[in-house]
Amino acid sequence: MPRLLCFVLLCFLGFGAARAQQFAMPQASPHAVVTQTIGLTDVTVDYHTPGVKNRKVWGQLVPYEQVWRAGANENTLITFSDSVRIGGKAVPAGKYSVYVLPSADHDWQFILNKVTTHWGSEGYDPKDDLIRVPVLPEQAPMHETLNYWFSDVRQSAARLNLSWEEKTISVLIRTNVNAKVLASMKAAVEKAPADPQLLAQAADYLIQNQIEAELALKYINRAIELNDSYTNNWLKARLMAQKEDYLSAIESARRAIKLGDKDDDTFKHQLPGMKLALTQWQSKAY
Repeated sequence: MPRLLCFVLLCFLGFGAARAQQFAMPQASPHAVVTQTIGLTDVTVDYHTPGVKNRKVWGQLVPYEQVWRAGANENTLITFSDSVRIGGKAVPAGKYSVYVLPSADHDWQFILNKVTTHWGSEGYDPKDDLIRVPVLPEQAPMHETLNYWFSDVRQSAARLNLSWEEKTISVLIRTNVNAKVLASMKAAVEKAPADPQLLAQAADYLIQNQIEAELALKYINRAIELNDSYTNNWLKARLMAQKEDYLSAIESARRAIKLGDKDDDTFKHQLPGMKLALTQWQSKAY
């Protein structure tokens, strides 16, 4: 009987242990993912978020002059859908591990490493670094948990920030969005060379970004041939003013104003600005 009782107890305990293994508990450093689209490029940071928990972080929990995994648990990973530049250094599209080298008395280093399968800093080898970028830590409001976040997001650039305890570091990420747009634009126009709306849209992008002026002129001239509207003539006026050909800008602006529908709300809203620009161009031309 004692043997049978022991067997039953062992079975019960074993069953209980098996059930306990399925018990869900929150991680000490929860998983987090943040993604930002910069122009046409997606940037994703996949990391774990350690907490301060009444500890001194910089110089103690995270020692100075030692490479740190910039998070918790396995590698902090950053993925770029297209090539970018960080601190003026080229970074091809792909996935990289993130490390930081903090210092007590000089700039820190933001590091991208090509090996993405390490546990934290274990096995880190500087020969696998893709880039190292100096960063200046700044005092910041208290962040109990480590946080990656984006700021100053523009069409071709954004800042990636890392904040923890009372410090923040950031790096500027730049994308070559115009190159991607140009390639897509040229392919679209090649497929639909007689679409005035597409041609005007392409010219407008080039004018707004002040690139490829001759291509913009080619597109807007063709758009006007297909649709001699006030909007297309106004686009051409803006382009010619950018090229400092103010006589041509004046000619196109006058035609745009003549073609505009005085009862159209959009035109009525634009008209004061068009007249003001026309006056300014006249002062420069004559």
